[in-house]
Amino acid sequence: MTMDGPIAAHIGTRIRYWRRRRGGMTQAALAGLAGVSQSYISQVESGLKGVERRSTLVAVAAALQVSVADLLGQPGDPADPLKAGADAAVPAIRVTLVEIDEGERRTPARGPEEMAAAVEHITGLRARSEYAPMAGLLPSLLLDAAAYGGAALAEVGHAASECLSSLGYRDMAMFAARVAMNAAQQAENAAWIGSTQFVYTLSLPIEAAHTTSRVANKALSALQDKASDTDVRQMLGQLHLSASLVCAVDQRPADAAAHLVEARREAATLGDPRDGVGFNVLAFGPTNLGLWRMAVETELGEYGRVVELAGTIEPRRLKVANRHQSYWLHLGRALAHSGKTDREALIAFMNAERAAPIPFSLNAMARDAVVVMVHRARRRSVSDDLRMLARRMGVEVAA
Repeated sequence: MTMDGPIAAHIGTRIRYWRRRRGGMTQAALAGLAGVSQSYISQVESGLKGVERRSTLVAVAAALQVSVADLLGQPGDPADPLKAGADAAVPAIRVTLVEIDEGERRTPARGPEEMAAAVEHITGLRARSEYAPMAGLLPSLLLDAAAYGGAALAEVGHAASECLSSLGYRDMAMFAARVAMNAAQQAENAAWIGSTQFVYTLSLPIEAAHTTSRVANKALSALQDKASDTDVRQMLGQLHLSASLVCAVDQRPADAAAHLVEARREAATLGDPRDGVGFNVLAFGPTNLGLWRMAVETELGEYGRVVELAGTIEPRRLKVANRHQSYWLHLGRALAHSGKTDREALIAFMNAERAAPIPFSLNAMARDAVVVMVHRARRRSVSDDLRMLARRMGVEVAA
C-alpha cells in the first residue's frame, strides 16, 4: 500500500471506513457525537492529523458503535520474521491458558532448579523486551508453573500477560493476568497480588477506563495494610501510576494528578531500584514515575510539558527496555503532534524502535504519528530515515 492509496491500518482510514458503514454518517455528525470539530475529523481521515489522545479515540469509537480495537487494528509488518515467530506460538499459549484455568495440572517437566533457571531466563527476556523468544517458551513454562503453583504461576502468568499485550493480543493478555491473579491470591502473597493486579489493569480495554480505575482503587485499598513490605510498596506505586493514566484517559485530570502525588510519595522514600529492575522487573521509583508522568501528560495533550519532563529524566538508570522505549515514544509523540520538530520526533521514534522493536512496530498511536509526519514531509520530500521507519511499521511511502 502507498500513501496515495488506502492505508488500511491507519486510524483515520479506519474511522472513515466505519463512518461510511454507519448509513453514510457525515463527518459533521460524527464530530458532533464525539465532541470534536468537523475539520478535525476531516484531517484525521485524510492523514493530515493524528488521533493524539486515547480519550478522543474512545469518544470516536463510541460514536461509531465500534470498539477501540476496531480503529487501532494490528499494525506492523506481518512479514517480520520476529513477529511471525511470536505469532506462531500464540495458539499454543491460548490452549495452555485454557487448560490451566480449567484446573489442568501435570507433573512438571522441570525440577526446582531447572524451573528457577527457566524463570530467570524469561525474566531476562522481559527486561530486554525480547517478546518473540519469550512467546515460544511460554506454553511449557506456564504448564510447569501451574504444577508448582503459587508465586511461580503468578510470576510466569504476569510475564505471559505482558508478552501477549506487547504482541497486540490484549484479550489473551487479560486472560493470562487473571490466571496469574488467581495464583497470587491462592498463595496469599501480597506483593504478587499487587503485581498481577497491576498487569491486569494494563490489559483491560481502553474504553473501560472508568472500570479500570475502580479495579486499581480496589487493589490499592486491599494492599494498604501490607505496606510495611518494600515489594508491596513498589506495587502500590505502580498501581497508582496505572490508575493515573486511566484517569487521564477518562478525562479526570484532577484524579490523575492525585494518583501521581501518591506514587511520588512512595517513590521519594524507595528511590530507584539498585539493580535497575526492581520487584518483578517493574522498576518502580522516581525515574519510572517520571516516565509515567510523560505518558499522562501526553494523554492530556500537554506536549510542551512532556518535552520539559524529558529533559529531567535519565531512563538509562533503569535496566528495562520498555522503560527506555516509553521515554522515547512519548517524547516522539509530543514532538510529532507539536508539528514543529519532525526531525527530532523521528530521532525519538528511531530510539524507541531500537529499545524494543516489536512493541514499537505494533504501537498504533506511534504509527499514526509517523503517518502524519510522512504527509507533512510530502510538501518537501520524505527523508530516507522516515521512509524506512514508516516501511518497518507497515506504511509504504510512494517514491
